Amino acid sequence: MTRAERRLASRARILESARALFAERGFERTTIRAVAAGAGVDPALVMQHFGSKRDLFTEAVTAPPDIGAAGDPDGIVDQLLTTLGGKLGGLPDGTLATLRSMLTDPEAAEHARTAMTRQIDGLAATLPTAAEDDAELRAALAVTTLVGITIGHQLLGLPALREVPADRVAALLRPALKALTDPPT
Repeated sequence: MTRAERRLASRARILESARALFAERGFERTTIRAVAAGAGVDPALVMQHFGSKRDLFTEAVTAPPDIGAAGDPDGIVDQLLTTLGGKLGGLPDGTLATLRSMLTDPEAAEHARTAMTRQIDGLAATLPTAAEDDAELRAALAVTTLVGITIGHQLLGLPALREVPADRVAALLRPALKALTDPPT
């Protein structure tokens, strides 16, 4: 394995560890040391790759997930739900500001559109496809569903979303995401 490949593999392990820990513990209770331990790397390497805990969190919850085996709908659903769990644990101030402003400020709307398009494209590339399939549409439906849940939970404080554990939300959402990630028959 080349040095560049080792670096990419370390970065992917760090993001995987961060997603899992942020989903389980939320932003405040997740430490760089715990993320590093989960990834099997030194904490300094986490900081070298991401700069700060806030930047790591932002990338972990907004970057297209590294699904590993593209085309595995169960793995894709698991990763989407892990990402959602992290978002329900709390969002960085910048993300909250963008979500709050995207309907009234054109610059914030463009920022949100760019970030969501990147997520949709990344997810669409991992989805199994069938003849005359529209993986991009299925990815867009999955991503915007997660955004809607995040807005309802974080910004609107809807009791039906705020008063239940993230794992309950995930259990109910799993069949819908599975339907979107499986190729149509």
